[in-house]
Amino acid sequence: MFDKYFKKHYDTFYVVFRVLIGLLFFVRGGQKIFGLFGSKGAATFGTLIWTAGIIELVGGLLIAIGLFSRLVAFIAALEMIGAYAIGHLSRGLFPFQNGGEAALLYLAAFLVIVVHGSKKFSVEKALCKNKECF
Repeated sequence: MFDKYFKKHYDTFYVVFRVLIGLLFFVRGGQKIFGLFGSKGAATFGTLIWTAGIIELVGGLLIAIGLFSRLVAFIAALEMIGAYAIGHLSRGLFPFQNGGEAALLYLAAFLVIVVHGSKKFSVEKALCKNKECF
């Protein structure tokens, strides 16, 4: 029963997933770069945080609109591996010890996007007229 429903609406669920992940990542970048939502912003941090903020801000927007999604998700996945290794592992191996749950969840989400790309309802589809060109 559910299987048939989810197969029928797969594209819609995937678009919601892609847009939600992209927008959340975009907001995370906004926190780092512009100090939004109570964050101090990148002015109080070093170059590494600034670089991460730019990847999150621009990458999140590109994923949300569905442009260069595979490439951007791959770069973002590498960032999340780095974030976990640099920012969390020193506080313990396991995510519940070191606060790295978000990094690992983003990593998993970006791997899904790397595999599936932008799909329907994306700038890529509009530009490529149903061909895969990015």
